[in-house]
Amino acid sequence: MKRISRVLVGLAALGLLAGCGPSAAQQGGDSDELVFAAIPSEESASLQQDYQPVLDLLAKETGKKITFQKATDYAAIIEGQRAGKIDIAKYGPFSYVLAKQQGVAATAVAGQVEEKGAEPGYTSYAITRPDTGIRSLADFRGKKVCFVDPTSTSGYLYPKAGLLAAGINPDTDVQAIFAGGHDASAIAVAKGDCDAGFAYDSMVDRQLIEKGQLQPGQLSTVWKSAVIPGDPVAISDSLDPAVKDKITAALRDEANSDALRESGFCTGECKIGDIGGYGFAPVDDAFYNGIREVCATTKDEQCQ
Repeated sequence: MKRISRVLVGLAALGLLAGCGPSAAQQGGDSDELVFAAIPSEESASLQQDYQPVLDLLAKETGKKITFQKATDYAAIIEGQRAGKIDIAKYGPFSYVLAKQQGVAATAVAGQVEEKGAEPGYTSYAITRPDTGIRSLADFRGKKVCFVDPTSTSGYLYPKAGLLAAGINPDTDVQAIFAGGHDASAIAVAKGDCDAGFAYDSMVDRQLIEKGQLQPGQLSTVWKSAVIPGDPVAISDSLDPAVKDKITAALRDEANSDALRESGFCTGECKIGDIGGYGFAPVDDAFYNGIREVCATTKDEQCQ
């Protein structure tokens, strides 16, 4: 996917976002509405439902209407928050760093966690079928390899660094295919559409197996990345400081399964977000410096 096409997609999505009405960021931080945007990590018709307990919490804490926007890709979120049409955005780690580099005035305050007490982080897997003979990244040479998206942290940036370290040039030594989602990448490998591919850990270990889309042992993991900082929620800097403080405190202290269940915002398992995890934990901008270091290593054009 070329850079210009991603920008056009983002601008097209901006047109859709325009229908949401003026956000608080557009009105100098003073509005009765806050726009919360996210993209799904897999094909999902229930993304708003995945975040609804958090949206209800933010509405209660801020006293404002929270409008949810399902974006088409991270480029759309970057452009939307830059234009002041998005107040609160759930990014991927890489797309957050890109947003900051591209002048988006927003700051990460909370990172997604899968389990109680866990650090906001996850890993990228290199996967293949057991019968391919692929045992390491070095065996990817000449193979058809599924990546997720050029702006995906665990689906492209960290895999690129891993391939380079293994002596494989991801631009010339493999036939790269961008599957568009972590689930799509893993399923394409399982079906034989790709010889190998990349997806984040719980998508392979848990989510697709729980949904019956993969069978245990159907895929082999031949590489794991270093720990990647968890997906951040970034708040527009232009919001009223008092509102920002309320959002920050709510996300860091109450946007988790235990607190949301206790407050009556959800029942049962109360899994939060598109990964079906525990919720969120505190982070700051410096927490994502590891992404910036991988960018320096790969010198990927998307990092520029």
